[in-house]
Amino acid sequence: MSQSFHIRRATTADVPIIKQLVAPLAEERILIAKETVAYYEGLQEFKIAEDDDGGVLGCGALHVMWEDLAEIRTLATAAAARGRGVGTAVVNALLEEARAIGVQRVFCLTFEEAFFRRHGFRVMADQSAVDPVVYSELLRSHDEGVAEFLDLARVKPNTLGNTRMIRTL
Repeated sequence: MSQSFHIRRATTADVPIIKQLVAPLAEERILIAKETVAYYEGLQEFKIAEDDDGGVLGCGALHVMWEDLAEIRTLATAAAARGRGVGTAVVNALLEEARAIGVQRVFCLTFEEAFFRRHGFRVMADQSAVDPVVYSELLRSHDEGVAEFLDLARVKPNTLGNTRMIRTL
């Protein structure tokens, strides 16, 4: 396997590979697998880490939740590529994308607290990350990630037991 890689936008051809990257992590209850249609619907949110031979090493998505808030979702690295900086490169690309589109804060749900701390994230103590008006607007969303962010009772107990973290850009 090549030692160098680059980050690119996802294409429709990547959806089966994204599902393959997520599958073992879903089995370990680290990520939640989605229906194939959900990956296609959110494809424009995904970045792909690809080696020089065209092999997909990892993926991640940036989902905008509000004018100044987005979530990093579906961050996954192939087992053979772990420890090579793939996850860091994907997170950095997603944070760059967040800045480019005007997002000021990025949220994640993770078991990898140390990894995200190294990238400037901190554990969220409460819902004070959004003001009451935005909170009431976000309550109208059907998105489970928004519900997790708001720590709503309908998603408690936390479906995976992971940690809510946030970073200000």
